Amino acid sequence: MANNTILVVDDELGIRELLSEILGDEGYTVMLAENAEEARACRNQLRPDLVLLDIWMPDTDGITLLKEWANNGSLTMPVVIMSGHGTIETAVEATRIGAVGYLEKPIPLQKLLSTVGQVLRGAQHPSFSTFSLTNLGRSNLIMELRRKLEQVQNLKIPVLLTGEPGVGFEYCARFLHRINTTWVEPELPALLAERPLEPLEKARGGLIFLGEIGDLNKLEQKGLLLILGKLEHYNVRLVCATARPLAELTAQGLFHPKLFEILSSLTISIPPLRLHREDIPEIANQLLSALIESGEVPVLQFNTAALNALRNYDWPGNLAQLTSIVHSLAVTCTQNEISADTVQQALAFSPQETGVVSDIPLNITLREARDIFEKTYFEKLIEQEGGNMTRVAERAGLERTHLYRKIKTLGIKTRSQLQ
Repeated sequence: MANNTILVVDDELGIRELLSEILGDEGYTVMLAENAEEARACRNQLRPDLVLLDIWMPDTDGITLLKEWANNGSLTMPVVIMSGHGTIETAVEATRIGAVGYLEKPIPLQKLLSTVGQVLRGAQHPSFSTFSLTNLGRSNLIMELRRKLEQVQNLKIPVLLTGEPGVGFEYCARFLHRINTTWVEPELPALLAERPLEPLEKARGGLIFLGEIGDLNKLEQKGLLLILGKLEHYNVRLVCATARPLAELTAQGLFHPKLFEILSSLTISIPPLRLHREDIPEIANQLLSALIESGEVPVLQFNTAALNALRNYDWPGNLAQLTSIVHSLAVTCTQNEISADTVQQALAFSPQETGVVSDIPLNITLREARDIFEKTYFEKLIEQEGGNMTRVAERAGLERTHLYRKIKTLGIKTRSQLQ
């Protein structure tokens, strides 16, 4: 808790002073701003770990400021919205823009402290990301994706997200996550088979996200069927994702037909980057801005030719691959500008362009061949990244929790386990 810096933005002096006193007594460092102009200055100069942002302010309202930060790459810290006149619609809109929480005034002391504690713990977790659906672009395809998600936002039935690896399944799932409710993402698929009610208990009133259901075995699929039958009882929303052809797997007897029937009743497809490549320069700039804001790299920029090179690439690994490439370019850049030549060199060595397995035996099943390929693939990535699992997840186009499930299922030992 100590050393966390919180920016309180509210035009009411009494509220600023009260929150400052409460949070200061808890060991936080507190900065105060009475309007959007002061908030911008504090955010840019002092890089707070959390912002408590009032909606109603005289110069610029909190929602507009939140949008501004999201659009210019400055939303690199968690923001909790506060309001004494809030509505559900306002809270939902704030969440869609990128807020991670909502507090209604007058704020109960325990609610304030528990929300601040939970958000700051989440911000320190490796899976936390300020990148959201808002950052995926403004093309017609992404606007249509957003409209589809908004249309099913308040429905209770399960949602199946489909698309290529790395397209950003989790960002879409978080868009469907209701504010101030629990988010549960089981770390191991075996939990579905061994203790299927446990995720439901944890997610009561909230959302369960399963990152790749195409890899579930028969027992895990049965556990998921059990969960589907009890969603209403626990008031839980289920969002699943897959980059695999579930219809084909069902036809081959590898996926439960009843499970496929239920999940496919509401399917939303996420487009690959190459189909909305006009968004790529803006996404790349936002990713670079986030690295600069975090202090990981100095101030630098892409030149126009570099952005064109990124735009013209097909991105087989989609958003996850783009994120990895931007990170690599930024941390290795020795100038104040990233050039097209540097981009082309990085793309030439991108892992999606390099084969990792040859001579797979043909007298085994497709699933066995896949396991051989994936085991070798992940072992090589772990070796190349020196055991840095965050970087491995980025290069593979997987959420970190899904990566850990994968390597456990494949029997891969990480460096920390070998020591």
